[in-house]
Amino acid sequence: MYKNFFKRIFDFILALVALPFWFIILFIIGPIIYFQDKGSIFYNAPRLGRDGKVFKMYKFRSMKINAPDLRNDDGSTFNAEDDPRLTKIGKFIRKTSLDETPQLLNIIKGDMSIIGPRPDLPEHRDLYEGNEERKLEIRPGVTGYNQAYFRNTVPWKERIQNDIYYIDHLSWWLDIKIFFKTAISVLKREDIFVTEKNTNSNKNKGVGM
Repeated sequence: MYKNFFKRIFDFILALVALPFWFIILFIIGPIIYFQDKGSIFYNAPRLGRDGKVFKMYKFRSMKINAPDLRNDDGSTFNAEDDPRLTKIGKFIRKTSLDETPQLLNIIKGDMSIIGPRPDLPEHRDLYEGNEERKLEIRPGVTGYNQAYFRNTVPWKERIQNDIYYIDHLSWWLDIKIFFKTAISVLKREDIFVTEKNTNSNKNKGVGM
């Protein structure tokens, strides 16, 4: 009942409540993004949604105009603290996760959930193997099980298996734990960027569920 009905209701209500606070962020961050390099405030990224439907995921733009698309060996998006493609304000909104806040609009539209698997690029669907397409059974989330406990410290394929674990154990209580774990990680700015050191150290990290 929660998975198929109440989860969407909670998402919609909480997103509406948060929307006025997000407008404050928009009015402060938006002009800074624009005046640093006279580019668009938003980055509208195509992503895979529920049942494989492609949608536009909204983010504050953190990179310079016409920045090249860099990928890791596993096909996931390159993400590093010293990434020269980031603007000055871009580095700040990445570290504080403010770049993800426009996804409130995706939640209201029904493209996303507050808690769920982080959405992949459309072309990643061709790289799914075995049971990995199960990731598309539910709406993607602004944050999720993998994002809360491992963030960017595990390979892409391992993230997908974490997403499937979440789908198989989805409950109201699990969503609550993920929400507060995410809040703590964001406040501590933990595991935002990929490094060899924290990737190796997190392979044996206990999730504590």
